[in-house]
Amino acid sequence: MARPIWSGTLTFGLLNVPVSLMSGERKVDLHFRMLDSRDKSPIRFERVNAETGEEVPWKDIVKAFEYDKGNYVVVEQEDIKSAAPEGHESVEVETFVDASDIDVRYYEKPYILVPGKKAEKGYVLLRETLRDTGQAGIARVVIRTRQYLCAVLPQGDALVLMLLRYPQELVAPDDYKLPSGNAGDYRVSPKEMEMARKLIQSMSGEWKPDEYHDEFRERLQAIIAERIQAKGATAKVDEPAQHEREGDATNVVDFMALLQKSLGENKRTPAKKTATDQVAKRPAKATKAVKKAAKKTAKKAPAKSAKKPAKKAPLRKAG
Repeated sequence: MARPIWSGTLTFGLLNVPVSLMSGERKVDLHFRMLDSRDKSPIRFERVNAETGEEVPWKDIVKAFEYDKGNYVVVEQEDIKSAAPEGHESVEVETFVDASDIDVRYYEKPYILVPGKKAEKGYVLLRETLRDTGQAGIARVVIRTRQYLCAVLPQGDALVLMLLRYPQELVAPDDYKLPSGNAGDYRVSPKEMEMARKLIQSMSGEWKPDEYHDEFRERLQAIIAERIQAKGATAKVDEPAQHEREGDATNVVDFMALLQKSLGENKRTPAKKTATDQVAKRPAKATKAVKKAAKKTAKKAPAKSAKKPAKKAPLRKAG
């Protein structure tokens, strides 16, 4: 059973709704350990004093801000706590805006707000009102030691809390050299525009996220399954051939030819068959072991090596 990040209240106006903040994402990355290639022993990363080369215990480590090269000011845990705003256990909606007005670049990370016991009425009231009006509630929330801007949005039966980036965290597109002006300024003809529209229409379909998978991770999982089955035998991994795409060799691209060819093929771009089928064909025991390992690493950090640490060599100065 998933545990809440924190429990508090969702407030708008004078209405308070007890809620729990639950994670809205699932980690599926494969986690690797670094080994010594000579004897396959795990590599440990230690906290070492840069001057003496001695290991530093956690109790002697403090956080500091480097305000100038080599000059630091220590920030104590009490300083961080005192900076947290009052009411840090609440999501207080400050204003409501049209959800469509929020630039997609601001969205960062999803959470799900789960109502507390006997709090369903206020939860449903806000959810359905947001749905009917097309509005999003803009609020602030403190998670651990940082305050976030967030948006409260309805999705199905849930109220989703989406963390937002602050404006200062975004790079303005104007910072880069981009082709501004009209299509005509770049010799894009009306006929090319019309053909591009037809191509987009021919490739249009419904958004079905379940059809898309992390193919790289699935292929890598298949390779690991083979290695496990082979009990450590070395397997050759063929590097994918690099194909030059049409138009890559020169800046002068025949858009009409490419559009015509695309329309002629009239091919849509559905999600490709992923390596899931390939994984299914691998020995069941090996595949199961990989999935189990991936689940385990997502839940807890790798255990420390029980090996006795080797004698530390003195640090060498980079030169």
